[in-house]
Amino acid sequence: MAGIRFITPNDYDELAVMVGELLEEIIQLIKEPVFEFDQAEMAKRAKQWIEDKKYWVFIARDNNNQAVGFVSLYESYALYAEGAYGTIPELYVRPKYRSQNIGKDLLDTAIVFARQKEWKQLEVTTPPLPEFARTLQFYREHNFQITGGRKLKLKV
Repeated sequence: MAGIRFITPNDYDELAVMVGELLEEIIQLIKEPVFEFDQAEMAKRAKQWIEDKKYWVFIARDNNNQAVGFVSLYESYALYAEGAYGTIPELYVRPKYRSQNIGKDLLDTAIVFARQKEWKQLEVTTPPLPEFARTLQFYREHNFQITGGRKLKLKV
């Protein structure tokens, strides 16, 4: 494993490809087309948010400099959280690189970053479905606690 680093503008297209892979994997697992995906728009949106310092992405690369995964974060605010906290909207490792501690390394990088930002906590949502039991177990093994509820959305 070559390492994990903060994303650069040269990585935006690769990031968009991996986001597409993640969304497709979720769609296949739940058997519902719940996401719309446009790779060019995804790369453009990532670029804008990252440059505006609204979104942070760390990318993992192997020894051949191939992108193998990423974690993204953004800052959230809530009274219940006692102020600012971090949210992890995506953490993805390409299938052939799983079970090699890359996800753990990405999560550890996110935790270090959260401490640097002085966030009170990190939150992540995994669907409460049997298909995501392994994902839930991954986060629980890394000391995330279930706080209840389900993530709901309304398109407006």
